[in-house]
Amino acid sequence: MRCARHPNVETGLACGRCETPICPKCAVMTDVGARCPDCAPRRRLPQFEVGPLYLLRGAGAAVAAGGSLGLAWGLILPGQYGLLGILIGAGLGYGIGESVSLATNRKLAPALQVLAICGVVLAYFIRNLIWANALIVTDDLYGFIVVATAMFVAAGRLRF
Repeated sequence: MRCARHPNVETGLACGRCETPICPKCAVMTDVGARCPDCAPRRRLPQFEVGPLYLLRGAGAAVAAGGSLGLAWGLILPGQYGLLGILIGAGLGYGIGESVSLATNRKLAPALQVLAICGVVLAYFIRNLIWANALIVTDDLYGFIVVATAMFVAAGRLRF
């Protein structure tokens, strides 16, 4: 028998579904045996399939978590806090990333990372409105460190 895709390769292997002769180069190993590339499943893993409903749920979770954590950040920890900001940013990013992850049944996608980052930005804006009565404070180095850390942690929580 000769491989259907590589005619000059002799083989004793056939597709378990359509009986097409295949060589080891062509064979796709599945849980039910060797298959030819035409018969092998081409479906993505369910955790990477993010539909519009999951995006909506993720956006809602990002807004809710970002709003509530931004409010807590502005009321409980106003002002400058030095290097403690890195820990605050890690907690903020983890809280928002985990909220988006839970709301989307632990799905992983770049779009969900963007939603989590938007939740962090929302938290920063709310904190600024409470703390400085402005949307963006230009001389807030520690606030920028907190936001950068939170973005990194939130996106990392939803990384695939």
